Amino acid sequence: MSRLILLDAGPLGIVTKRRGVPDAEACRAWVTHCLRQGALVLVPAIAYYEVRRELERIHNATGLERLEAFCSAVPGRYLPLSDTALRLGCRLWAQARNAGMPTAAPSELDCDVLLAAQALTLDLPGADRIIATTNVGHLARFVAADLWTHITP
Repeated sequence: MSRLILLDAGPLGIVTKRRGVPDAEACRAWVTHCLRQGALVLVPAIAYYEVRRELERIHNATGLERLEAFCSAVPGRYLPLSDTALRLGCRLWAQARNAGMPTAAPSELDCDVLLAAQALTLDLPGADRIIATTNVGHLARFVAADLWTHITP
């Protein structure tokens, strides 16, 4: 079975920056390496939402084009947000709140629990699934997560 790597908004935003930006080039090289090693690199809907909303806010049409191109470059790369993941995200959010360990303010959407829920609803053993991120803290409470620079396929 292939390693499944889900991109959080941080790495997704980095990998879709314009050419010539050093961190973007490094992230694209990392994705290419992961793919060559047989890993699947997915874009969860909630990470797509986080990146796209900022590109929309700043009216970055070329950034939107790069985001769309990356998400559609491989069939099945984009992972829609299912009702099952939404329900699980609600449960994770409530459990974290009730344990006194919220991951966001009460009025926020809390994308971290939705991203974790998307990962957890994939029918794979935990060792084969990891979220590539730039901020491990909240995600690691729910699912395997690491800095994208630390993940090997």
